[in-house]
Parts: sequence; structure tokens; C-alpha cells
Amino acid sequence: MRRYQEANSPATALPALRALPALLLAALAVQLSADEAVSQSPLKRGTDNIEVLSHIPLGGWRTTADIEIEQELHRPYVYVARRFDEAGIDIIDVSDPRNASVIYRWRIENPELHRGTGPMDPKYFKLDGRYYVVQGVQFQQEGIDHDLGAVVLDVTGLPDVRKVKEVGRIREPEAPGGFHNIFMYKHSDGRALLFTTTRSQNANVYDMGIFLKDGAEKALVARMRVPEPLENRTSGWHDMYVGYDPATGQDKFYGGGSGGYYVLDISRLEDIKLLASITGVSGVRWGHTFTPTPDGRYAVGETEYQYAPLRIYDLKPALDGEVPTIRLPIGAWTANWQNLTHNHEVRWPYVFVSGYEDGLQVFNMQDPTNPFTVAYYDTYLGPHKVGGCGDRICNGNFGVGVRNADGLIVASDGVSGFWAFHMEGFDGWNGHGWGMPNISSAQDWDNGPEGKENSVTARAAAEAVGGSR
Repeated sequence: MRRYQEANSPATALPALRALPALLLAALAVQLSADEAVSQSPLKRGTDNIEVLSHIPLGGWRTTADIEIEQELHRPYVYVARRFDEAGIDIIDVSDPRNASVIYRWRIENPELHRGTGPMDPKYFKLDGRYYVVQGVQFQQEGIDHDLGAVVLDVTGLPDVRKVKEVGRIREPEAPGGFHNIFMYKHSDGRALLFTTTRSQNANVYDMGIFLKDGAEKALVARMRVPEPLENRTSGWHDMYVGYDPATGQDKFYGGGSGGYYVLDISRLEDIKLLASITGVSGVRWGHTFTPTPDGRYAVGETEYQYAPLRIYDLKPALDGEVPTIRLPIGAWTANWQNLTHNHEVRWPYVFVSGYEDGLQVFNMQDPTNPFTVAYYDTYLGPHKVGGCGDRICNGNFGVGVRNADGLIVASDGVSGFWAFHMEGFDGWNGHGWGMPNISSAQDWDNGPEGKENSVTARAAAEAVGGSR
């Protein structure tokens, strides 16, 4: 396995650079990557430690959006959002990862009457022995369904696609424009909760048990306002992650949005508290994707503009109450300084990245101040700067997913379609093997988050510590 440690290091003498502005620190990481990293090319599309298991062109130009993979091996299904003219979702069977196949395509009715991006982010959940997929959508007011946020399908009967059925839709008439991003979470109190962005300063929270029984209106259990809203902006949050912290017994919400990134205590939705923030960082006016490590100590932040690296932050000073907000990253990583990266999945010490024009990227952040690339594969061989976003770089690998049971990696490229990979030496992930809680974006729908049995004790201890300050 080839390692490119020097190519992506923010600096070897980091302590001496801590006083420098964050943007300069990021620029150092970018420059080193540009000077020393091995370039990808059509003749050398990836590192030797990445194996392509399957590739399925899905058709269309930038019609493939985010991706979700079920975690149980007896449920070998991947869900790929299809947007614009293909507005819907593709279901892919990976029971044999070397012969993956599309087994079902769901499309919105009357596609010619809809306007806008459409489906973006799919997430699955399990409740009372049945399996469901939530497909977030966003349509513009010039067409129909402009208040539609999500479509929910019952997929319990797979692989018999005749048993796939729609069970309901979630609308948000108070903030039309749909849900750009969603996240499904098994709360420590046992509820299956859907978190959604909206075209407002709020993120909505839905109890999906109530939704399946009584509908979307009764299922809305909370609205979470972004802590530092920007005036004249129609959306406050962007991406989100929710995870449990066994050390404190808290359910924590990690969101990127107006002003930067925020960590909220959502253990009790009726009493949401701000725990930490990352604001005032040079080059970061708003946060995009924000993902913590399994222990919640560090977090990876993305900002989605050209030349911006992924920044790595140490949350501890803010969580401990030592500083009012985090203003400097401690590390940075980029695949190619001329481009930008999109979403990512953390499986400590690895971060799996959907790198737009740079395809699938994997880096190691065991030393958060010195992240380095360990693997990549270029899923996108199209022209440069013909994608979305203001800088035209948002084209190529849109989403990435990891199945913890066996380490299967899946990716959704906006142009080339679906990919399945295996990374040498990565045959599954459990946080305990790395001295970490076994916590990631993958949910244990049967048992809930690890350590929840001690949540009452841990929360009481944390409150006692906080009250003694």
C-alpha cells in the first residue's frame, strides 16, 4: 500500500504554526498536496490497494446524487438518489458485490410538472421489524410539489420489488423548497427520528413511529434553529450528523450551517442546548458537511468552495467550556488543491470522501494534525469545471457509503453512476478495534446506540460536573 503522508500534511511543525490564521494553515496543506502528491490519470485511476468490485452507469448528466447502504448483510441493498429529469431513487442489489445490479427504479409521478433538483439524500431505517427508505426531495415553486420534503417507501419485501410501496409523504408548507439533507437516528430513548434541513433557519425533527401511525403533521416533534442565523438567507442548516456520546450520556447533533458548525445536546428535544461551536474561522462563513470522530473529540468540516480543504477541528476546548468557540483548525487535508471535496464518512482512523472530480478518496486522521491519503480511485473522467456550484467544480463523485459488517464501500458519481469498492486491509469496522466507541453514521436499529443503558448515570455525572464550575 502506497502512503502519501507528506503530500497531505498541514505542517510537520504544527505547534509553531498554531498562531497563524486558519486560512494560511489550510493553504500550507494545499501547497504540499499540489507539489508532492501523485497525480491521477486515465491510465492510473487509483492506488493499488483499491479494487473496483462493480460499476453501473446509471445514465444522465449530473442526475445521480447521494447514496445509502443498508448495514445488515442479509439486506444487501443500496439506495441511490436520482435528481433532475430522473427524479426518484434506484435500488441496487449488492448480494454479490462483483455483480451488482439495479433491481428497482422509483420515479416521481408527472416529472414534467416538477422543477428543481428533486431527490438528493436517501436514508433508511428499521422500525417494528419493517424497513423503510426516506428520500429527501427539493422542488422549486415554479412547479408542483414545491412544499414536498420527503417520500417514504416500505422496502421490507425486497428483493421482491412488487412489494415496494409508498407509505407517505412529508410536506413543509411553512418553508417550501423541500429538504436538501436528511439524517435518520436511533435516539437513546428508543425513537426513530428523522432530522431534515428546511428552506428556513430551522431543522425539523420527525418521530417516524408517529409518522407511520398518524401522519407527518403529528410526527413533527421539534424545530431546531441555527444558533447564528444570517440575515436574508432562506436556509440556516446544511448537512447534519447525529450520534450518541457514551461518556456523557448525551445524544448530540452536529450541524453545519450559517456561521460555521455547531454541536447541540438533543437528549431531550424539549430542552435543546448548544454545547460547542466553530465560528469565526478564516475562510469559513458557513458550514457544509460536519462529521465527528466516534468519541466526539474531533470533527471534519467541509465548506464546499473551490480550493478549500477539509479542515479538522479539536472540539474539546469548547466542550470543556475553556473557550466560547473554536476558531482554528488543527489540521487540513485535500486531494487536489484546484478542486474541492463533498461528503464524507468517518470510520476511525479513516475518512472516506466523495471528492467530486477527484472521485473516491480515503485518508487517515489517526493524528488529526497530520492526515494523509491512503487510497483513491477516480470515478470521474469528465471535463474540468462543468458542474454545479458557483465555481463549477461540483461534478463527479457525489456520495459515499460504508458497510461496517464487511467494509464494502459504495459511491455515487453524478456522471459515471454507481461504484462498489474494496480497500485492502479494510474488511469491516468496529470502533472497539481502534479503542473507540462503536459509533458511526450506521445505526443499530434493533438495540439503539451503544452505551445507552448508562445514559441516565452519565448524564447525571455530566450535569454535576457542569454545575460545579
